[in-house]
Amino acid sequence: MKRIIPREEYCIGCRLCEIHCIVQHSKSRNIIKAFKKERRPAKRVEVEEHGHVSFALQCRHCEEAPCITACLSGAMQRDGVSGVVVHDSQRCVGCWTCILVCPYGAVRRDGEGKKVVGKCDLCPDLEVPACVANCPNEALVLVEE
Repeated sequence: MKRIIPREEYCIGCRLCEIHCIVQHSKSRNIIKAFKKERRPAKRVEVEEHGHVSFALQCRHCEEAPCITACLSGAMQRDGVSGVVVHDSQRCVGCWTCILVCPYGAVRRDGEGKKVVGKCDLCPDLEVPACVANCPNEALVLVEE
């Protein structure tokens, strides 16, 4: 199974991972349109900073994923082929239990006015997730376990 591992010793807090994540999950996939003309989707990766330490935080696709267990509607599931924890926004009822139980704080409300959650999906359309591919310091690494 694929996972993204943050390496805080290389992260400079530039937030390019956040920007490219937003663009990848926007309707147009165009950086100007995504930020100026569209309703931006929630960041599925977020840079945490404390003093000189910064690192990108996103879903770790836990083996024993508490978000799957806690999901009342069955919107959080594990993909049978890839093993990735996926979210079905059509089934989500916005109860936020997945947000409450995530040990990493990686599940968030998705955008303005929508009552669903958003989380890292490892960019299934790409060979390498947008955040990993666009990190200038290789502070995010895609590993296969």
